[in-house]
Amino acid sequence: MTESKADRFIRRHFYERTLRVKVMLTQAPLTLTVLLMVLHAAAIYPQIFANPVFAAGLWMHAAILVLCVLVPWDKLPYASFLAIPYLDFVAVGLTRQGSLQYATSAGLLMLFPVFWLSASGLARKTAVLGSTVGTLLIVWTPVLVAAGPVDPEQLGKPLLFPFMMMGFAITVVTLTASMDSQRQRVLAKDAQLRAALNASRQREQLLATVLDTVPVGLVVVDGAGNDQLMNATQRVVHRLAVPDHLTSPAEKDLLVFAPDKATPLDPEERPVRRAVKGQSFTNYQIWVGSGDKARAFSTTARTIRNDYGRNDGAVIAFHDNTDMIAALAAKDDFVANVSHEFRTPLTSIQGYLGLALEEPELLPAPVVQYLEVAERNAERLNRLVHDLLTTDAITVEKALADVAGLVADSLSSARPAADITGVELVNQAPSSLPALVDPVRFGQVLDNLVSNAIKYSPDGGTVTVRAWADGGDLLCEVQDTGLGMNSAEQADAFKKFFRADPALKRSIPGLGLGLLITRSIVAKHGGSISVCSERNVGTTMRIILPGSIPGPAEARYSMEELEE
Repeated sequence: MTESKADRFIRRHFYERTLRVKVMLTQAPLTLTVLLMVLHAAAIYPQIFANPVFAAGLWMHAAILVLCVLVPWDKLPYASFLAIPYLDFVAVGLTRQGSLQYATSAGLLMLFPVFWLSASGLARKTAVLGSTVGTLLIVWTPVLVAAGPVDPEQLGKPLLFPFMMMGFAITVVTLTASMDSQRQRVLAKDAQLRAALNASRQREQLLATVLDTVPVGLVVVDGAGNDQLMNATQRVVHRLAVPDHLTSPAEKDLLVFAPDKATPLDPEERPVRRAVKGQSFTNYQIWVGSGDKARAFSTTARTIRNDYGRNDGAVIAFHDNTDMIAALAAKDDFVANVSHEFRTPLTSIQGYLGLALEEPELLPAPVVQYLEVAERNAERLNRLVHDLLTTDAITVEKALADVAGLVADSLSSARPAADITGVELVNQAPSSLPALVDPVRFGQVLDNLVSNAIKYSPDGGTVTVRAWADGGDLLCEVQDTGLGMNSAEQADAFKKFFRADPALKRSIPGLGLGLLITRSIVAKHGGSISVCSERNVGTTMRIILPGSIPGPAEARYSMEELEE
């Protein structure tokens, strides 16, 4: 809590002193007043010193001061210092009685011991009673010891003064009790605030330690973009962005680049600036630094909103994914090299299969069928090798094709693999379904989806392929009852080289490229592909190709072409 200068002065020079010093300081006002009275009497009415009662009062004041100084109050019971104000009553009574001819107001000195007793906070009722009785004795003693009879009138005249002292004592006791109560509440509140402050500091230290332990750069900014919190990792990232020739660079001078690692990122498009403008984003790729020191970061930002929903700052995370990018690049190189090595044997296989099928009448019909399946899959493998790293370069040449026939061919090619794992293949396509598709590419899509459905049903099950027309749209589904995927795996299903956990645990072969290529082919057709899956229940892949079903007249003309 904030402490005023006066409170600090009183605390330092009174409350923090020893009990002996406190007693001396409390007695000092009365002693000083008596000293001023002596000086005044010496100048105005020196004959007062000849009065033995007055002199006795002065000597008693001096003795009381000596007691305040010499007695080790800290070693005695705490309330023992209250003997001083009661002795003060005696000294004040003597001083008052001896100075009636000089100073009739000397009795007001009783205010000092009355105040001391009432403000001590100890035995408040006793303090009021003692102050009243002490004052009463001071004003009645001269009447009682005087010669002659004492009548009620003599005792009643001076009663106003004791009553005034009693009222004064009650007022001081009440105010002191109220102040003590308030002081206790303030002290309790102060203790609570200090405890809360200590707890807050501990939590802050804990948070700082936790944040410094996290290997992700974290920075918190306010609504104006000023840094409020930055962990140790982020400080390293910031130093990486500072050019060598600058000590306090502006935002535009920081070495922050686009994903191509060469183009400086516009200051308005940098993560912190975007977050300050209220944008939230995930996996925003940047490069920080230059030369060999450059590092790649995936940044994420979330906006902090105040109670009114307004932007009050943001939290930005910088995750270093340089090693992952390098690993992906190495993987791409490896796949490219392997793809190159595949081409020679594939060319040879395709050549000999072509030679074998040049005169099919010389071969038994089942052998011809097997060779045709092998040739079709060799061509598919050749296209896969070509498309491994060039999914964006896939071309589609639409023509009218019978999708029902493509479904039948795909299931026929997959039947040997399905028989091995005990998977039942079900064809729910109509007998004929003409559509405007690239027959080779769409057949590749069906082969990929059916192959995946069989691979991810290692314990057997059913794979069902459906194809139908919905107005002018072509819809196709491949459904299995295999391992299935959770929501996180579904979100990553179409990413390059992605493999679901069950596939990795069961060592199911694959590169994680089939669905990526499939989505690219579907996209080239102007369509979309979606996944709906549940762990240990199965997966359904749905393809929608808008506008791929020709009109009646066009379909009739095209069917004639197909039949020819």
